Amino acid sequence: MSKVLKVADFYNRQKQKFSLRLFTKKHTLESEIINNEVSRPGLVLAGFTGRFAFDRTLVFGETEVAYMERLTKEKLELYLEKMASFDIPCMVISKGLRPPKMLIEIANRRGLPVLGTKIGTQDFHRKLAAYLENYFAPRTFVHGTLADVYGVGLLYIGPSSIGKSECVLDLVERGHRLVCDDVVHIIAVGENTLVGMGSERLSHHMEIRGLGIIDIFRLFGIRAVRTRKRIEVVVRLERWDETSEYDRTGLEGRKTEILGVELPLVIVPIVPGKNITVISEVIAMNYLLKLMGHHAAEEFNRRLLEQMKLDSYIDELNETKPE
Repeated sequence: MSKVLKVADFYNRQKQKFSLRLFTKKHTLESEIINNEVSRPGLVLAGFTGRFAFDRTLVFGETEVAYMERLTKEKLELYLEKMASFDIPCMVISKGLRPPKMLIEIANRRGLPVLGTKIGTQDFHRKLAAYLENYFAPRTFVHGTLADVYGVGLLYIGPSSIGKSECVLDLVERGHRLVCDDVVHIIAVGENTLVGMGSERLSHHMEIRGLGIIDIFRLFGIRAVRTRKRIEVVVRLERWDETSEYDRTGLEGRKTEILGVELPLVIVPIVPGKNITVISEVIAMNYLLKLMGHHAAEEFNRRLLEQMKLDSYIDELNETKPE
């Protein structure tokens, strides 16, 4: 079933944040917002409904209100009745303006909610669009630990007790930041961006086997934590397996997919004495270098091929050189 947002829930929970008021009767709040699209009514106020995107939340600004006030009573009623015949999820009047009484009467009769806000039209449009985009964004939960290492979001995954939490705890002690541990709530923002965060209940706590639950915020301070972070690299920790083949050059460029977004994947085999913390820092720094156009493995491979071609050319010259 597709996700929906009841206008009643939006109104009751975001009333203060968006400075909302209700113009219509309470029964209209049973309407549902079904997507993250926000638009202005446009030509529908002039009676043209041929391309009317009625399934979006409509925002009426000063221009729309002034236009409605200039219409004759007959035309206004005709246009509003035509607009209200569509299943509009919600209408919002911005800038503290009051809508025409006829709009409120028709909306009450049709069961369409009309809200008001003191926020300016463009500002409200931007804030509402961001709120709805976040609400309707695809999301999932992953068992792992998310950390901010040199500004790069590293998502650690792997079997239970492999050492994900311990690795990130060591990173925090070295000055990096914990986002969340155990359960990572991931939201797809836009087409190619994933943002991870923890639950309010777990907050910035970690479970360290043999020690128990610890509070990173209270132990290390505000600089050791953050509430959310873009996920840029997935680090999979796994126990060393002699029968498995591991990437030794970095040319393979492994990828993994979460919510349809492709992310770099680094597989790190765990053996006693291996410093996963330093490796994590190198993973983050290497990712930043790649963003700047420096790919160490590819550059090394290119120089190696050039040297091989040069050696081959010299060998050919030596073979053809008269004795």
